[in-house]
Amino acid sequence: MPGTTSDDLAVASLAMARRLEAGATLWCLSPASPQHAEDVVDHLTHPTVGGRRDLLAVAVHDPDPMGRLREQADSGDLLLAISAADQVEVAATMRRARAWGLATIWIGSGPRPEPGAADNVLWVDQGSDSDLESHADDLAALRHRLLELTRAWLEEPSLFGRDDPGACSVDGVCVTCSDEGHLGEVVTVRVEGDFDRLAVARTASGLEEIDASLVGDLAPGDLVVIHAGSAIGLVEDGSESASETAHYVAGGTAGKTGSGSAR
Repeated sequence: MPGTTSDDLAVASLAMARRLEAGATLWCLSPASPQHAEDVVDHLTHPTVGGRRDLLAVAVHDPDPMGRLREQADSGDLLLAISAADQVEVAATMRRARAWGLATIWIGSGPRPEPGAADNVLWVDQGSDSDLESHADDLAALRHRLLELTRAWLEEPSLFGRDDPGACSVDGVCVTCSDEGHLGEVVTVRVEGDFDRLAVARTASGLEEIDASLVGDLAPGDLVVIHAGSAIGLVEDGSESASETAHYVAGGTAGKTGSGSAR
């Protein structure tokens, strides 16, 4: 499985197991090859997996997968995508998943997604051929290995430890709960007076009222970088890379301002 190491698989499977153990739903998206998504769901919901019958997994085949996930996915859930990096629909959904509080894993072939496009990237090949069917056997092996490792973790949850990077702690810094930059998806916008604009955004920790005066006109569905209660940058689909977005979120002090739409 060129491009993916044992460490990559270990980290991704542990993150997956932790969320499933906590009761998360795994949403699996593979628009070009729906059978990949079905195979993941069949494996996870099989009663022999980890001796459990209560694992939740859903294959997303909707014409509007982003809309379905926006309505039905909960903060703390998982999104597993199996696709090429140039699948615009998948990339856009991954981009919003952080704002919704979803952990993301992206499996695919061909050129890799940009850094920061998903929490975990498991890739078969970094060449120019991104056709999933050309790498069907390698993708199936990679997917199977991820699920087997996840099952192994679920059978020994005592090995999870207490150092979950996705969990809040007294001594650590939680990006969701602190004033570091984080992503939000605009739900509503209202204008008060001549200059003040307020918005309600969906974030990983729930709905959040923010000051939207710095970023120009916003509309429901826009994706923004939030810092200290204010929208400081607008993430525009097709004009800003995932790595740049990750930089703004990590820095928490500067973002791209403008009036374009992220929908």
